[in-house]
Amino acid sequence: MKYIPLVNIKQGTKSVHRYSSGNTLPLVQLPFAMCGFSLQTKYEGGWYYYPEHRFLEGIRLTHQPSPWINDYGTFLFTPQTDRIYDNFDRAWSGFRPEDAVMRPDYMKVRFLRSQTDFELTPCVRGCKIRLTFPENRQGYLTLFPVKGDYGYEIDYENNCLRAWTNGKSGGTAVDFRTYLIVKFDSAIDKASSRLGEDNCVHIAFCDSVVTADVASSYISYEQALENMKQDSLGKSFEEVQANAEALWEEYLSRIEIETDDERQLKTFYSCMYRTGLFPHKAYEIDKDGNKIHYAPCDGKVHGGVRYTDNGFWDTYRSEFPLLALIGREEYAEMLEGFIVDYTEGGWLPRWPSIGERGCMPSTLLDAIIADAAVKGIIGGELLEEALRGMLHHANNDSDDEDYGREGASYYCKLGYVPKDLFGNNVNLTLDSAYGDFCIAQVARVLGHDELIDEYMARSKNYEKLFDKESGFMRGRKLDGSFEDGFDPLDWGGDYTEGSAWQNSFAVPHDFEGLAELYGGKDKLIAKLDELFSTEPKYNVGGYGCEIHEMTEMAAVDFGQCAISNQPSFHLPYIYYVLGEKEKTEYWVEKLCREAFSFEDDGFPGDEDNGATASWYILGTLGIYDICPGKNEYIRIRKLVKSAKILGKEI
Repeated sequence: MKYIPLVNIKQGTKSVHRYSSGNTLPLVQLPFAMCGFSLQTKYEGGWYYYPEHRFLEGIRLTHQPSPWINDYGTFLFTPQTDRIYDNFDRAWSGFRPEDAVMRPDYMKVRFLRSQTDFELTPCVRGCKIRLTFPENRQGYLTLFPVKGDYGYEIDYENNCLRAWTNGKSGGTAVDFRTYLIVKFDSAIDKASSRLGEDNCVHIAFCDSVVTADVASSYISYEQALENMKQDSLGKSFEEVQANAEALWEEYLSRIEIETDDERQLKTFYSCMYRTGLFPHKAYEIDKDGNKIHYAPCDGKVHGGVRYTDNGFWDTYRSEFPLLALIGREEYAEMLEGFIVDYTEGGWLPRWPSIGERGCMPSTLLDAIIADAAVKGIIGGELLEEALRGMLHHANNDSDDEDYGREGASYYCKLGYVPKDLFGNNVNLTLDSAYGDFCIAQVARVLGHDELIDEYMARSKNYEKLFDKESGFMRGRKLDGSFEDGFDPLDWGGDYTEGSAWQNSFAVPHDFEGLAELYGGKDKLIAKLDELFSTEPKYNVGGYGCEIHEMTEMAAVDFGQCAISNQPSFHLPYIYYVLGEKEKTEYWVEKLCREAFSFEDDGFPGDEDNGATASWYILGTLGIYDICPGKNEYIRIRKLVKSAKILGKEI
């Protein structure tokens, strides 16, 4: 069975700033590679591709994990003929999306204005491209700037272009640069090639068919050339594509399903593709075979691996539990790369996108570390180093709000993060309690018995926020009081991307204890029933305006279960823990069948680096890890006839 033909890489791309159907890009990229490639139809900041556009500004080298995080180290490739323009606002071209070939391993589009075919197949740190210009026109390949400063050097003797950019979208990344080498198999026409006025470069060719190797590096031009030698140099376009196809077929085939529903089959493998894109490798291999990386904390080159472009607040819930089943080796290396950020910079990462972005609250890498520990994915000194990092952010405030647990010292003193000093305080408290549970699990694996009781006791701190009168988790002031005027439909303020409805049940490590707060399992079940039956109404609350997650929840009717966003991912599965398996199965099937498809609008909200796609994969398989950090999975009815993971029937 061939899996790539089942994948729609445009799944989730039909999104705009105010409404997300995924907020994804149609990435032509190898699994977890350093960079990907996407069409750019119209540049509007983080939103630059829309599947219904019939115009094209170029092909973009991208690292963008989300439009909210935006991009870094990016270049835009645009073919032109005869009359050329110095900015993509004037160089854009019409194209026919229905004629384009868009696969994980290959793209082919025709720029109608220049009558040029642009083909691309990806490598780990670059790609191979082939341009077919009309024979009666002078062909150019233009590199346009997108963000930041750019520099170019044309090496006519070796038919090579060298370019660099320092463009990034925020965060700490000392002396960051992306270095690019493009080596052509055709002679560069020196008389016609030139630098443009708007920080672009136009490369002219003597031939109508031009093949080029493209390689990037965060370290140097010399390393970019070494990356090119490892990836594509000396190989034909067809050889590079065959390798890309084989890598994707291997990844997609790690789960085999049998179903008579073709739409379900396409949705499943389109989601599988999404789970294989992020995080990105951020390390390179030198000429002696050593793994090395640029470190954003100090701008220096260090030994070892590094990974980036991941928001752990999103991905700990589903992406990494899925990788624990289908990609243990990748999981282990990714985690090694995340832990190196602590070794080099003093803090475990929260939302790395080349540098730390600190986009979401809390330190949910704790869960990814704990799950890897209890499942035997990492151990030894690497796990000891991870534990040191976990203890550091659990007990110390950071001078930089992008790092560590917000309100850590207050949490240690009071057992909660006070609402009169911190927004998102309910989530910060609940996530800290869960993080403390994760610390206890890592300590148990490592034999640090002196830590277990202390952090298990701290993991009960969620109890301090429970308001028995309303039946919700609520923010407390410094003096311990609740504020008057509570409305469970108010979003923001004390809560992250939701209201009390979506965020009051974030106690994955202790649902038994949560049930006791409600007065027993039956009463917690009744509260969940109320959640799923309450209309999807909302107040803008602390946000002061509508955010897209509100719009997406209200666009469908799954009650207050906003499956469009990660805080609701575990809600249907709580029923299972409480002994109501049938209700879990009902809601998981309903959500999978009604909220997901393989179409361009195929997600109920932001996809978020494999998180939402992984939720669908696990739901279809009837498997869920409701508490990363416990070596156990919930098992419910599969939504397909049969399924195999790594060749084994489940």
